[in-house]
Amino acid sequence: MTGTPAQIEYYARALRAPRISDSFRRLGDQARDAGWSHEEYLAAVLSREVSEREASGAATRIKAARFPAHKDLEEFNFEHQPSADRNLIAHLGTGVFLSEAKNVVLLGPPGTGKTHLAVGIGIKAAKAGDRVLFDSATGWVARLQEAHSRGKLAQELVKLRRYSLLVVDEVGFIPFDQDAANLFFQLVSSRYEHTSMILTSNLPFARWGDVFGDLIIASAMIDRIVHHADVISLKGNSYRPKKHQPGAGTAQ
Repeated sequence: MTGTPAQIEYYARALRAPRISDSFRRLGDQARDAGWSHEEYLAAVLSREVSEREASGAATRIKAARFPAHKDLEEFNFEHQPSADRNLIAHLGTGVFLSEAKNVVLLGPPGTGKTHLAVGIGIKAAKAGDRVLFDSATGWVARLQEAHSRGKLAQELVKLRRYSLLVVDEVGFIPFDQDAANLFFQLVSSRYEHTSMILTSNLPFARWGDVFGDLIIASAMIDRIVHHADVISLKGNSYRPKKHQPGAGTAQ
């Protein structure tokens, strides 16, 4: 029996489950004191390994998503933003829309919580095991332009299809030229009815023609985005000036 701890540590390394080495002694003492069965003890050790592995994987996916900041849905101030449907936001946080290849569009003036909600939903998806990637609309176009310059646009679009969710922030913040608009249209089209996107914009759909410089491209793009989508319109003044006031709550 003297070699049993060493054996367990060896098996943990062989199984690439290093947390078992940390937990089997502590849980062993607890099991003896509480009179657990062998099966209960084994289940507890494995449960600890799985829980910590899932937490580690979630942290890795959240980091890889390149969110601009960590903003959880639970921190969102619905009192300041009553136009946000709590039930719908909670439903989106379950990630069901990803399995349906649906999109989410958040529209509204600056500072009303669009990016907070987009990031919060994205973090929920990453915690659930989905691959997520965040960037601004101009950032996505720059990525596609670089791939196009190398003759790798098709491969890049296929690569991005491996992500369950792309978050596209600030559509319309900077107008696109014709080439940029075409590249963005290809991104939207490549994901249509296959994988999901979250898009935020300060502009209503009626003004997206100004962003993309072509009403036909804008209309075709909007059709694909909203065909299977939840569109959330946020109203009100910017939350940001209030965030420094006493009792204002968390920023959005």
